[in-house]
Amino acid sequence: MTGVAAITEDRLLDGRVALRQPRSGTLRTTIDPVLLAAAVPARPGERVLEAGCGTGAGFLCLAARVPDLTITAVERDAALAELARANGAANGLDAPRLAVIEGDVQDLALARRHGPSEHAFANPPWWPGGTPPPAPQRRGATHAAEAGLGDWAAFLAAGLAPGGTLTLILPAARFDAGVAGLEAAGCGAMRLIPLWPRAGVAAKRVLLQGRKGRRGPARVEPGLVLHGAGQAYTDAAEAVLRGGAAFG
Repeated sequence: MTGVAAITEDRLLDGRVALRQPRSGTLRTTIDPVLLAAAVPARPGERVLEAGCGTGAGFLCLAARVPDLTITAVERDAALAELARANGAANGLDAPRLAVIEGDVQDLALARRHGPSEHAFANPPWWPGGTPPPAPQRRGATHAAEAGLGDWAAFLAAGLAPGGTLTLILPAARFDAGVAGLEAAGCGAMRLIPLWPRAGVAAKRVLLQGRKGRRGPARVEPGLVLHGAGQAYTDAAEAVLRGGAAFG
């Protein structure tokens, strides 16, 4: 695999998803794409768009839960896009069901050209203070140096059909910027799902979802407590992270 020095072979969703990914660093997947995929309300046969797909963990987890999707995944870093294609093939996703495209979230015409989709989603990169780490590959792979949340929301919305869902996973401290981005992109009727590390502890991540062209009151969902005693996941978190359950 060109462009990525060291690769590991890993599994997600209790082994249902095979994932080749960088051995270390910020390019390595966390539980965020698994949680993000669980929040996308896709149904069999629908079209979905993912921006900044990295090695493909998000769309692979979604496809493992929902059969017969048509997936367009966009990634600016060529080496990660190559890994995402290989991971798709290893999990039984090939053309025409999967297209991994090298592109930038500031190219709205790209999203329109490959739409419309019923659902769009992303795990946009954000570090404390909005400053990405210094490694050039990490900056390039994540778009963080140039694109803001408004750009990500605009790109995803450009590829959506009317009434389609746009879903983001964000640091809790950025949910206000996410709301502003979705509103500017014409997505309303928002729902917020807090992700608490433990009961009684402030959420560190949130899932934010809106619908293109829809209006209606925003609502806060019950959310998910990730950890119980020690580092063990709660039963509800296990159902999502290992069992492939969906939110709501």
